[in-house]
Amino acid sequence: MLKRLVLTIALVTVTATAACADTVKLGLQPWLGYGPLWVAKEKGFFEKNGVDVALTTFNWDQDMTAALASGNLDVIAGATNGMIANFNRGVDQKGFLVMDVSFEADAVLAAKGVGSVTDLKGKKVAFESGSTSDLLINYALRQNGMTIADIEHVPMGASEAGLALIAGHVDAAVTYEPYISTALAQDSSYKVIFTAAKKPGLISDLLSGSSVWIKAHPKDVQGLIRSWDDAINFIRANPAEGGALIAKAVGSPMKEFEPAFKGVRLYNVAENKEILKGDFQATIQEIGEIMQATTPDKIKKIPAAGEILALDELNAVAK
Repeated sequence: MLKRLVLTIALVTVTATAACADTVKLGLQPWLGYGPLWVAKEKGFFEKNGVDVALTTFNWDQDMTAALASGNLDVIAGATNGMIANFNRGVDQKGFLVMDVSFEADAVLAAKGVGSVTDLKGKKVAFESGSTSDLLINYALRQNGMTIADIEHVPMGASEAGLALIAGHVDAAVTYEPYISTALAQDSSYKVIFTAAKKPGLISDLLSGSSVWIKAHPKDVQGLIRSWDDAINFIRANPAEGGALIAKAVGSPMKEFEPAFKGVRLYNVAENKEILKGDFQATIQEIGEIMQATTPDKIKKIPAAGEILALDELNAVAK
């Protein structure tokens, strides 16, 4: 009887502990490079690695960053340039895993009559301020001897920008997949006039959280990292199923998803270990230099890699 009572108490204690375990609130946007997070959720990799994760989708970078800063989110999937901008705003945000690098999957799309970046002079261009699209258009203009003052900026999120182009409300849109493929499928007169492939590493993403949260939740951070690794390995071993899960999550038909996904490179744990030997740190510096040159009033300081990266848990997983 006593033994049975002790066992019952033990079971109640374990159940109560599990029920009180914190859910990791993770914010992301409908971007192909974040696909492994949806795969990890659908395939049970988060559960396998001992972390309870709630995914919340946002359309605007600024809303997601505000949710992180206020504590309504624990972790976000976000761009490197966004972290540099947030650092300059005083936001406590540290990246703990490199997720992806975009090549053709971020682009400047133009309607008929606009054949190059220089043709954008005086034209309406839709993109979200402070986002990867903002970085890309500034870089494209700079490479062609122009500045943001040479175009008419129409502020809107990446999903809305492609629709605005299709509707004829703007002359060009800066967006990412699957919205690029969706727009191109609507009208053969639309064209890509510039992509992130012109500057490899310019558009990249990390999983990040506040330094306080990361320090307080090392096991959750490691669980997220292991789950991401499991998801990428699953996608590579099962491209049809993995691709279908991501396409569904971002709302893209497979015929548009498959070519779009080729424009993104995902990084598993082993590849993180390699790129973080110095290549990615150099990329952070370069992105910061571009941002400071184009928006010196906002980017007062280019952070050293150590100021926006927290790699202890990745290093622990990668051993």
